[in-house]
Amino acid sequence: MEKTRFSGVKNIVRFNWHYYLIASIVVLVLLLCGYFAPDTLIFPILAILTFLATVLSLAVSAYIYDFSPLYEFKWLDTRFTGNRIVNIHAGFDETSYLLKRRYPEAQFSMFDFYDPEQHTEVSIERARRAFPPPSETIKVATSNIPLAKKSTDIIFLILAAHEIRKQKERVSFFKSLSNSLSPAGKIVVIEHLRDLNNFVAFNAGFFHFFSRNSWMTTFRKANLEVNTEFKITPFLSVFILQNNGDAS
Repeated sequence: MEKTRFSGVKNIVRFNWHYYLIASIVVLVLLLCGYFAPDTLIFPILAILTFLATVLSLAVSAYIYDFSPLYEFKWLDTRFTGNRIVNIHAGFDETSYLLKRRYPEAQFSMFDFYDPEQHTEVSIERARRAFPPPSETIKVATSNIPLAKKSTDIIFLILAAHEIRKQKERVSFFKSLSNSLSPAGKIVVIEHLRDLNNFVAFNAGFFHFFSRNSWMTTFRKANLEVNTEFKITPFLSVFILQNNGDAS
């Protein structure tokens, strides 16, 4: 799926339109309440705050997904290379074709762990209908990743791992990825965090993310350690993981 101008924020609205419909209804109801209760300012103030919160979330989304360096991948260290690369997503893949361009000589695989019974986000269902995964995508389960032991140099998980909502399942999933890493192999995890920045940007939506402490616990239980951690924008965190005891 080729990215176009403003495709990121357009897709967010397209796949999550019910949230914006609800926000619009809330604003209209509050304005009506203000009309019939002109002696109080609480209703118009709440309407303005709801409207501004919605606009802010869209503005931040456009910044992250349409104007930030996220999809340029220049933030990857030029020494960060490998012959066997896997990109794992949760049903909506907008990065594999970009990674293939960056690693044209590598053996590249795409895994999709989306399970409609386990991962029930309606936005993912809409995204899959609009943009079905490429035919070469391999359908996997989080409990069964078809990678041989010590076979993989780089595994990408870009805004996908948070869709595994149960911690026990996440730990098991990352353990299997850990076992598949080559001696110098790395896992690249990119996620929003449940932190102040994402609360300001997405208000209640930040509850869909996990805290940094939660991710650290998952990585530790999966026998992984953080080789490098940094931010792409104030809203996205990157964790470069390796097996415990492996050299950097």
